[in-house]
Amino acid sequence: MKRMAVIGAGTMGRGIAYTGVINGFEVALYDISESALQRAKTEFDKTLRTSADKGFITQEQLDAANRNLTFETDMVQAARNADIVIEAVLEKMDLKIEVFRQLDGICPPRTILATNTSTLSPTEIGAATSRADRCIAMHFFNPVHKMKLVEIIRGLDTSDDTYEKAKAVAARMKKETVEVNEFPGFVTSRMNCLIGNEAMNMLMEGVASAADIDKAIKLGLNHPMGPLELADLVGLDTRLRNMEYLHQTLGEKYRPSPILLKYVKAGRLGRKSGRGFYQYSDD
Repeated sequence: MKRMAVIGAGTMGRGIAYTGVINGFEVALYDISESALQRAKTEFDKTLRTSADKGFITQEQLDAANRNLTFETDMVQAARNADIVIEAVLEKMDLKIEVFRQLDGICPPRTILATNTSTLSPTEIGAATSRADRCIAMHFFNPVHKMKLVEIIRGLDTSDDTYEKAKAVAARMKKETVEVNEFPGFVTSRMNCLIGNEAMNMLMEGVASAADIDKAIKLGLNHPMGPLELADLVGLDTRLRNMEYLHQTLGEKYRPSPILLKYVKAGRLGRKSGRGFYQYSDD
């Protein structure tokens, strides 16, 4: 497998495309928005130069990446010859299903369709296509080029061949993998949402400041990032969608913290808006 298409040029899509192209894939990054693709191209150029300057990638990798990465606003052009397509659009079931329906009509029968969902059912997404056996979830983590894990989640009809090929794609991208039985939230999102939600409740209750809650978790439990910092990085709107889905499917303990609802309504979405539990506008 050598041709990869990535659907969605947001933070995760950019990260997946970057990691794919520096590890030898020919990658087409698709987005409906020209401005999103331009931001992605600017970010790629910056990250490639920085990585090369610091010795994280070789000049050969940099040159190959520039040759093998294309930016497309035409989904047909991006996906029609792909061996694997990785969808990285918003965490909304109806949107993902619509993207998979379109891809099913565009891609050759051999093409694997993978969703980068962090919580949603690959069975339900794959059922919208005529190739449920070739649909799977590959959950990458942000920032993709630094984080080592990919959760791989089979749908009900996902074939062994599809699973093995998805695992091989992740390995080529220098990722470790875990196989997870399909269940809402999988492993990491289920745990992260629960920890983060409790941190938000503690902040709301005045137990400690955001900085001290995060410091306690980092130094006391050896987490590399505090739960409120992580929520800001993920995006508070994204975290809210995840929490609402888990609350719906797993019950009361996943009810979103009131402070999360309040921040999202106020437009405090984390790093991407410049303000969440922390202020980023002066970064």
